[in-house]
Amino acid sequence: MSIHTPPPVKKLPFLKLTVQDIRAAKNRTEPFLALTAYTAPIAQLADKHADVVLVGDSLGMVLYGMTDTLGVTLEMMMTHGRCVAQFCQRALCVVDMPFGTYQASHAQAFENCARLMKKTGAGAVKLEGGAEMASTIRFLVERGIPVMGHIGLRPQQVHVMGGYKVQGKTDDQIALLKKDAQAIEEAGAFAVVIEGTLEHVSREITQSITIPTIGIGASPACDAQILVTEDVLGLVPGAKAKFVKPYANLYQTADDAIQQLSADVKARRFPGPENLYIKTTPLKTK
Repeated sequence: MSIHTPPPVKKLPFLKLTVQDIRAAKNRTEPFLALTAYTAPIAQLADKHADVVLVGDSLGMVLYGMTDTLGVTLEMMMTHGRCVAQFCQRALCVVDMPFGTYQASHAQAFENCARLMKKTGAGAVKLEGGAEMASTIRFLVERGIPVMGHIGLRPQQVHVMGGYKVQGKTDDQIALLKKDAQAIEEAGAFAVVIEGTLEHVSREITQSITIPTIGIGASPACDAQILVTEDVLGLVPGAKAKFVKPYANLYQTADDAIQQLSADVKARRFPGPENLYIKTTPLKTK
């Protein structure tokens, strides 16, 4: 059992970013960074460097070992969202709505989005889908719920899409992607993620709409880039998608550290005197 206490959340001396700030980033010449976070330590790191911190349903795969995101529940997103949002003192915290919690009706979407925002303190939600979700996005925005869109490769529709396949390869796909982006913009979304889409298509979409595009496996022309922070840090073993660039190999570092701990325990080098509570004053006698 650890007695480690997380450091208190300190108010930073600058204003927290809002959805309006992110929307206005479309006019910047310099792209901004977005990162995922599912835990308090990662949230604190991401908040120092990213303008948007996304509590993605990718946590199902990264933290829970799922093969896709479809098994993620609203309760899981609320638990991790509440944890992360409290540490987003600068960045805008956005939480993914999991599969099956917003597609059935406008009423279902509003009820679940409102509940998630109340429980977590997040500043916005993210929904997957294109033109077919435009009316839902409009319904939510008109009722005070900021929405980030998500087009291109949509993990929640992995079975319909035939797997994790790059989008924008055919004329029909390109036309649909452009239609999706325009519909989401017109519905009132403040930004849109473009995932797993050919570079030139992502670039054209970025240039054709007035809200920021956030690329992941898309284009350097996007207004922002997002990656799973654990992938950036090299914390998750195994093969990585082409669009991932690990900037560290912390999994190997952790493995080496635990191997050394195991050796120290077996050799009785740990715990040492410096790790023990030893009474140094003489016992009182009658």
